[in-house]
Amino acid sequence: MDFTLTETERHYQSRVRAFIQQHVEPAVPHYYEEMAGFGTDRWQIIPVIERLKEKARAEGLWNLFLPPSPHHDTEEYHGAGLTNLQYALCAEEMGRIAWSSEVFNCSAPDTGNMEVFHRYGTEDQKTQWLKPLMAGEIRSAFLMTEPEVASSDATNIQTEIRRDGDDYVINGRKWWSSGVGDPRCKIAIVMGKTNPDAPRHSQQTQILVPMDTPGVTVKRMLPVFGYDDAPHGHGEVILDNVRVPTSNVILGEGRGFEVAQGRLGPGRIHHCMRTLGAAEVALEKMARRLLSRVAFGRPIAEQSIWQQRIAEARIDIEMTRLLCLKAADMMDKVGNKEAQLEIAMIKVAGPRVALKVIDDAIQAHGGGGVSDDFGLAKMYANIRTMRLVDGPDEVHNRAIARLELGRYKVAH
Repeated sequence: MDFTLTETERHYQSRVRAFIQQHVEPAVPHYYEEMAGFGTDRWQIIPVIERLKEKARAEGLWNLFLPPSPHHDTEEYHGAGLTNLQYALCAEEMGRIAWSSEVFNCSAPDTGNMEVFHRYGTEDQKTQWLKPLMAGEIRSAFLMTEPEVASSDATNIQTEIRRDGDDYVINGRKWWSSGVGDPRCKIAIVMGKTNPDAPRHSQQTQILVPMDTPGVTVKRMLPVFGYDDAPHGHGEVILDNVRVPTSNVILGEGRGFEVAQGRLGPGRIHHCMRTLGAAEVALEKMARRLLSRVAFGRPIAEQSIWQQRIAEARIDIEMTRLLCLKAADMMDKVGNKEAQLEIAMIKVAGPRVALKVIDDAIQAHGGGGVSDDFGLAKMYANIRTMRLVDGPDEVHNRAIARLELGRYKVAH
């Protein structure tokens, strides 16, 4: 097994790393200054990110996540043409600063939504929505989770999508709809039920709903551990007799689960690699803090308990990175279905490892760790959600266990 990075992998990883070091990291203070200047009206476009986006696009570091197309030379809609493995290395670099992925037009949920348009969209859907999304002119949302059902089992989703002539009428209530707080959010992909009497995984459909459609109401924005994540945010959305044309259906009626599986596989890899980027930052902060503080007559870094924690952090990060890269490589070579075990394992392992490292880093900073001074508290809040998004740990562990047990079942 060869672990040497290819020329393409080194090229993009080093370029993204250099761009973040040269442009994004120095801009972090400006980001917080501009956010503070908004006062209570935090749901605004942040100018420093827009300036950085212009630089990134000019350097060709744009839409890196979009996979290679079979018609790459002629198709209008393509990014850098990186594989899952190649992009995973870039995603880890972006994970070092929570908002940096937007600089490269590679932030969720836009990445997943663009992949849906890229894989399953009609030419009209691509022209109307994929083109401005790829240009960074608009943003989008993905409305799946519902407050009134256990959405970890997506067959529970109750939002009704009812055919009425040449239209569909949508009624339901969604929450944790990430991105709806952004004033540029123009389109949402909504998952709902078109036929409750169909086979279990053929009841759901995904459909496009422009955010300015009558009946769409963002009821409230939901904070995560007190952080509002403005201007992106996570909203509760009411869909009250929302009417859209039948041409807004994605792929076809009853094919919502097919679309979801195509969307979520790559997204889980992106999330996990960004999570590892955050873990690396936390480890760095922890090490620097331990080296700079003295307790009981000697540097804290010399105390055995902290040496053990540092060692475990490095071991866990390295093991988890290899698992994530293996999953990405398998997706490229044998497809998402064959890589489902590895995808499920990394989705559980990535956040779990990162949270342990971040928690130790918070402990190393003492009271400062739970303040906003070192960025660790918000980092913990962000990564803690990763144990829930794209399927909670319990669902992935269930899938892992079933696959493992299946290897030992006696044929009857």
